[in-house]
Amino acid sequence: MSFSGLSFSADPEIYSHKRLGAVKGVDVVAYFSLNPGDSAVEGKKEYRHIWKDTEWRFATPDNRDAFIENPERYAPQFGGYCAFAAAHNFTTSIWPDSWIIIDDKLYLNHNRTSAKKFRKSPEYYIEKASKNWPTVLEKCERRKKCKKPFKIKS
Repeated sequence: MSFSGLSFSADPEIYSHKRLGAVKGVDVVAYFSLNPGDSAVEGKKEYRHIWKDTEWRFATPDNRDAFIENPERYAPQFGGYCAFAAAHNFTTSIWPDSWIIIDDKLYLNHNRTSAKKFRKSPEYYIEKASKNWPTVLEKCERRKKCKKPFKIKS
């Protein structure tokens, strides 16, 4: 999917941190082997991969390779932005330990409060966020809070 039609000041397609990359440097593949409530697994710079112009980090080469083989399977929904916020038609950062997997899809949230609300009615919030996505990426311009895309350093 391409977002070339989005205005320059729209939020980037993938939420990323300037120094750590996508999902604040945690291993998105590792989420799928965690138990609910477990902490996210930190990725390592030596096991990184660039996908959708964003750096993704992994704890192991096996996890990196699994992601390379099928990134859509492991990438978080709504570009890694807070799913609860996307349901309310805006974007915000995430806290990597605030996650849930539903129907084999990863959803991230901003904090414990948004995650708790999301978990109470996940189908409702997923439906709302899905309707808002990807046009929600343009809403930041009105709030004057667009995130700047980061240049990837080799």
